[in-house]
Amino acid sequence: MTEPQPNRADLHKDPAKVSGMFDQVAQRYDLTNDVLSLGNDRLWRVATTRAVAPRPGQRILDLAAGTGASSVSLARSGAEVVAADFSPGMIAEGRRRHSGIPNLTFEEADATALPFDDDSFDTVTMSFGLRNVNEPKKAIAELLRVTKPGGTLVVCEFSHPPSPAFNGLYRFYNDRILPVVARAMSSNAEAYDYLNESIRDWPDQPTLSSWIRQAGWSEVAYRNLSFGIVALHRAKKPAAEPAR
Repeated sequence: MTEPQPNRADLHKDPAKVSGMFDQVAQRYDLTNDVLSLGNDRLWRVATTRAVAPRPGQRILDLAAGTGASSVSLARSGAEVVAADFSPGMIAEGRRRHSGIPNLTFEEADATALPFDDDSFDTVTMSFGLRNVNEPKKAIAELLRVTKPGGTLVVCEFSHPPSPAFNGLYRFYNDRILPVVARAMSSNAEAYDYLNESIRDWPDQPTLSSWIRQAGWSEVAYRNLSFGIVALHRAKKPAAEPAR
């Protein structure tokens, strides 16, 4: 049987190519990320969970959930969590691994056209997925639509270290070290070439904050993690005005 050719997305971010690329890396995705991030992905997940602050009775959308590693930590609080991703392979792997977790369901979903009603979730969160959407501003608006008035947005995404010296070291790692490790770890090393390109091309922290604000979110703020390799953005959906 002929081995499938590696599916590699590019900065045009065609949804079919991006989805197919993630399908091919689903089985070893979490392990590869753990190695490539030197274990920092676990710290980023903890920080995101704390920012979401899940509680029993809440309904939370974890978009771009991948295999559901972040969703599991949210569901353990007793909140009802919907883990959504547009990669069927990721969703299938998530269901296989976490089928017995209470309060956790998996759904295939396009971030730019979410299959959920208006005002459906108390909190919406997206980790390392917004960068892969071909229309990120539309995705931010969709997240606003499905959030209840007064609800919270939490976005954890790669960003740009503000220190020029540290940013130079970070770029050296991404350009020289990461591709070597990815070839050893991943079934589709070319996917991680795209990862590097997408991080370099992604806007900085203030720019993403402005996109979130322009979509209609309020109380927009961010804080850097790991010296700015990653930024954790938070915002609120304005509360509905009382009827007159």
